[in-house]
Amino acid sequence: MGAGGTPQRRVAHPPRPGRQRRAQLHPGAWWLWALALGTAATRTTNPLLLALLITVSAYVVATRRPDTPWSRSYGAFVKLALAVILVRLLFATVLGSPIPGTHTLLTLPELPLPSWAQGIRLGGEVTAEALTFALYDGLRLATLLICVGAANALANPARLLKSLPGALYELGVAVVVALTFAPNLIADVQRLRAARRLRGRPDRGLRGLLQVGLPVLEGALERSVSLAAAMDARGYGRTARVPPAVRRTTAALTLGGLLGVCAGTYGLLTAEGAGYGLPMLLAGLTAALAGLKLGGRRSLRTRYRPDRWDVRAWLVVGSGVAVAALLALAGARDPAALHPGVVPLVTPALPLWPAAAVLLGLLPAFVAPDPKEPS
Repeated sequence: MGAGGTPQRRVAHPPRPGRQRRAQLHPGAWWLWALALGTAATRTTNPLLLALLITVSAYVVATRRPDTPWSRSYGAFVKLALAVILVRLLFATVLGSPIPGTHTLLTLPELPLPSWAQGIRLGGEVTAEALTFALYDGLRLATLLICVGAANALANPARLLKSLPGALYELGVAVVVALTFAPNLIADVQRLRAARRLRGRPDRGLRGLLQVGLPVLEGALERSVSLAAAMDARGYGRTARVPPAVRRTTAALTLGGLLGVCAGTYGLLTAEGAGYGLPMLLAGLTAALAGLKLGGRRSLRTRYRPDRWDVRAWLVVGSGVAVAALLALAGARDPAALHPGVVPLVTPALPLWPAAAVLLGLLPAFVAPDPKEPS
């Protein structure tokens, strides 16, 4: 009650900036989920399973993508994937294919080549078997690219940089700056073209390109100078003193770990190295992680509001790993279902339990937080 018995109104103060944070998933969880789906795509050439993987990633992106400039890169990756398929089919048509076939679709004029170019031809018969094999191969690579595009659209690159170990911090800053430069450049071009259209000036053709390109270049230079000043003010590039023994141990662990990872991966991909592949891979990963941990001592930095790896992040990563593991198991038990034959041509069928395994990748669409809702 105020003076004279009049009631006082309560003024609702707006929340302080930074007090409310939107619910966000750890960016590393999105990348691990997407890479696991990409690994699953490399285990099959069945176009129905590959199309299902693309559908799963597209649905998760549509439901959990934030409204930011960098999140719009998914469409660019889809266009790149379509270009990869077209280029693969064009190469199979013009340069031929080692896949024999009996169903000739067309015959191109064949150019004679010298004797040292044996195994290569320009033109000739184009068979349905060769085009089908090229389509399956191109679709597999396209699916891998779309999965990487999903990670780019879902994971904030700046927040991902905060989660990198100290040894990779400077490299991560360079990658993040490179990834965020292109969206800002595209946004500047769209803004300037819209401004020119509002003023009744042309925004197409050589003249429009020159008059739009110069302000965009000037803005990019100003942004780079401001970024360099901000990085210098924050102490970017300054390192701590580390004893020589620690530096040598870090280099030996990192280099030996990477060599172990390469040897272990090669062993897993070949039949002869099945016995030593997995132990070598695990030992290499352990040594590389230990080297990165020691190398982080050179980088003096603190994390403001670090991202937490919670239960939802484990569920997202687990769904992607489950898809990759189950498709690898299906490829070992029934390779014909995951790799439909092209000689002779057979109609690909959708195997039931591998398709159900791919649907596990939809779990992030239901357990991951909605970026449009505040926490």
